[in-house]
Amino acid sequence: MKKLLFCFLSIVCIHSFAQVNIRDSSLFAPILIAHYSYEFPGVDLLNQFGNNSNIGGDFLIKTKNNLLFGISGSYLFGEKVKNQEGILKNISTSTGFVIDANGAYAEIYMYERGYFLTGNFGKIFPIRKINPNSGIVLILGLGFLEHHIRIENPGKVVPQVNGDYAKGYDKLRNGIAISQFIGYWNMSNNRLFNFYLGFESIQSWTKSRRDFDFTLGGKDTRRYTDVFYGIKIGWMIPFYKRSPDKYYYY
Repeated sequence: MKKLLFCFLSIVCIHSFAQVNIRDSSLFAPILIAHYSYEFPGVDLLNQFGNNSNIGGDFLIKTKNNLLFGISGSYLFGEKVKNQEGILKNISTSTGFVIDANGAYAEIYMYERGYFLTGNFGKIFPIRKINPNSGIVLILGLGFLEHHIRIENPGKVVPQVNGDYAKGYDKLRNGIAISQFIGYWNMSNNRLFNFYLGFESIQSWTKSRRDFDFTLGGKDTRRYTDVFYGIKIGWMIPFYKRSPDKYYYY
């Protein structure tokens, strides 16, 4: 196993530091990427969350044939949780307020949180002969998605939503997910101007992972189709050694 790992790393290093000119050579390169997405919910998520952000990173290998494969991880977060009064209806007064341990109206805040992990495969389709490493890119992913409601209570003076009790209200669910990304992929000799930008769609098939849902008064046995779609941008750091610029004298 150690020998195989050593051979793989050796091949990556050899290819990574081979001198190439990105404008006239299709290159092999490991690539680190930081990405951000602004997403909109769809299907079953429409009833639970508003728009959200997605931030994370990727590690991709680009081959000389412009194939891409690697892994990606994202952290999901949003500020809007819908139907908060309905979620806490069993511990609320007739006017919709929750009373804390001090006999005052409680401050309870809810946020969207989650993560998305995938293995990715894609291809770059060059549109200009001047740079065979840039063009339209299509990336497909297969992985795992999880999301829940984060419940915050300043001072923790509402025991009904603190500790393990919060699990009865957080709507935690997860499941298998797939993703599709289409956009423009740009690589240049200027290492600060490597990026991709485009549209991404995520579909996941989830179910509740809690044994008891206080809002429903029992276990949630439904199956959900949770969809995110939005605009995604990534900043790339490819690892290769650029060839020296050519100069001509007359």
